[in-house]
Order: sequence, then structure tokens, then C-alpha cells
Amino acid sequence: MAQEHAAFSRSEYDRRIVKTRAAMQAAGLDVIFVTDPSNQAWLTGYDGWSFYVHQGVILGLEGDPIWWGRYMDSVGANRTCWMGPDQIHGYADNFVQSTERHPMQDLAGHMRALGYESARIGVEMDNYYYSAKAHAVLVQDLPQAQIFDATALVNWQRLIKSEDEISFIRKAARITEKVIATALDKAAPGVKKNELVAEIFHAGITGVDDIWGDYPAIVPLTPSGLDATAAHLTWDGAPMRDGEATFFELSGCYRRYHAPLCRTIYLGTPPQEMLNAEQAQLEGIAAGLDAARAGNRTCDIADAFIGTLKKHGIHREGRCGYPIGLSYPPDWGERTASIRSEDRTVLEPGMVFHFMPALWMENWGLETTETILITENGAAEALCNVDRKLFVKN
Repeated sequence: MAQEHAAFSRSEYDRRIVKTRAAMQAAGLDVIFVTDPSNQAWLTGYDGWSFYVHQGVILGLEGDPIWWGRYMDSVGANRTCWMGPDQIHGYADNFVQSTERHPMQDLAGHMRALGYESARIGVEMDNYYYSAKAHAVLVQDLPQAQIFDATALVNWQRLIKSEDEISFIRKAARITEKVIATALDKAAPGVKKNELVAEIFHAGITGVDDIWGDYPAIVPLTPSGLDATAAHLTWDGAPMRDGEATFFELSGCYRRYHAPLCRTIYLGTPPQEMLNAEQAQLEGIAAGLDAARAGNRTCDIADAFIGTLKKHGIHREGRCGYPIGLSYPPDWGERTASIRSEDRTVLEPGMVFHFMPALWMENWGLETTETILITENGAAEALCNVDRKLFVKN
């Protein structure tokens, strides 16, 4: 057993596997092959930067899960997974990026050996880490099996966080507070954006006290001026300028758990239209947080925010947030429920969302967001303690 290396107790992993198997049975599946590194880590504890090659977790209805991947990464699996060495399988290096053979051929062999040759197998078809070629080879090499799309089956089991997970997210939030404070403090006219981002990375990895920083699933998003009218730009080497707003979309990370937060700073005197939008945005955020109560739905949060903006003459469409927790690049979202008007997911205590009521206007962007925890009673709890406002530095 490698339990001493795992992030959580055996009972916590058992809880997760029981939930996942119930979902598998409801879907009529005998076994699933999980490629999303976040789902792999959630089920087994595996933690390594090896998701650029084919790897995954095999979970049947009985027995311990099996981690499968490149042989050299099986060493890391033995260091981080809670299972013993018999549940760690590595394939030879000549499968890696080969035009003559494919790792899924090796996986198919393991499936046959495990008795799944004619099984109902679930795979994560709409996932960054499971390619069309991988699927084609697996189908070809398991002709008697029935292979179904089980995208997000594991993700949905992660939606309600355990107390242990919430503890990790709270630690990530302490780091988030530090990286946001660093960004706001260091931002000034003439400061090169890449140098500012270097300070942000340093603050995040250094962590807070004994809470060490992990790498976040998304790099710092720090656009200024007209670039801030776009949602997902990163940085360049240009200096910050007077008369521009910059938003910072950042997250601390502790043992792969995140607590994203956005704040915006204006260097100089903000235009009145931005100040007016700030007031509408803050009022809308308050309404959204009040609607984020157990028993309500994700759409209720979105409608409360968007409805408030509408009263102020601001039109806003699209998603206003998503669940977060344990994640790997390229995204810290869990890809399940969404805070938007057409989503009817019922809110339950223990759910954690990045409430993302940002505004991207014609000439500037204004991002003010919160990581929120749905509680047993009352409105959601904002997990980061950072002033909720447009920051101004004259």
C-alpha cells in the first residue's frame, strides 16, 4: 500500500469509489476508463505531469481501481496513488508517440486480461486527454465490447465536496489572497507585464506560512486596456500604462485544489461609465450570492445577477460561473453544472463554485468574482477575503 503518500485517507477514497460505482450501475456500465487527470487524482491520488501521454484509471464494479500509463510514470503512480503495486500497470516506451503501435493496444490487452473483453465500457469521449485515435484503436482492439460515452460521469460525483476537500480549498484561498494582493500592490505605470506575472507566480508557489503553493491549472490572466475586453488573454512584455484597467484572474492552488478570484485595477482616474458599471456589478454580485442557497438552482444565481444588471441598463449574456475544486491544466473548472439561466442544477451544501459575473465592454473589462461555498443555511460563503471593488491607483 502507498497510502502514506496519498493526499486523503482511505475512507475518503472509498467514499468516492462508492459514489462512482453507483453512477456506473445507473448507466449500465461494467467498467470505466478514466483519462481526465483530475478524475484520476480524485479516484486514486495520482499526481504527476504526465498527462501529455496516454494514461488513465480502470474502475470496475469490484476491487481496487487500476492506474495504467507509461512505464516510467508508473514509478510516480506508486509514489502518489493509495493502491498497491499490483494495481499499477505501465506500458513500454516504444508505444509513446509511435506510428507503428498505439498505447490503446496495450490497454485493450489489460481489459481482456481483466475479463472485460465483452463488457460494457465507459470512456470519456469529450475530454482533452482522450483522442479520436485512442478511441478508434480501443474500439478496433475490443471488437466484442460495447463502448459508451461516459463523459463527466466521474466529474458529477465530485460536485459536492467533502470536509477534507473544503479544507484544501480554504488553504488555496489563503494563497489566492496573497497572489491578488501581490498583483494589486505591484501594478503601476511602467511595470512590465511579464515582470508583474513573475511576482504573481512567486507569490503563488511560495504560498502562505506552511501552506505551500502548487501550480494552478490556468496561468495568470492579466490583460490591460483593450486587451481586457477579451476574457482569456495572458501577458506580454509591454509596460502597464496610465489610463487603463487591468483585470487579474488568478488562483492559489494547494495539492491541486483551487480558489479562483478576479479583481480589477485602474491606473489613473476611471471613466464614469466604468464606475457606474462597478456599482451595478457589485449590486448584482450581492443579489447572486443571496440567491446561492441550498435548495435553489444554479439558474437562480445567474438570473439574480443578470436581472440586476438589466435594471441598470447593462446587457449580459453567457455563463456566470462553474464548479471548481481539484484540477489540472488547461482548466480549473469541473465541466459539469453552470451558473447560467438554462441550467437547473439544484444547489446543495458542499458545492463550490467560481461565481464569475465579469463584464467585458467595448473599451474595457471589469472582472470582480468570488469562489463561493454553498452552506447548510443562508447565503453562500465567499472563501477569499479580498475587498470587493474596483481598485484605483492614481
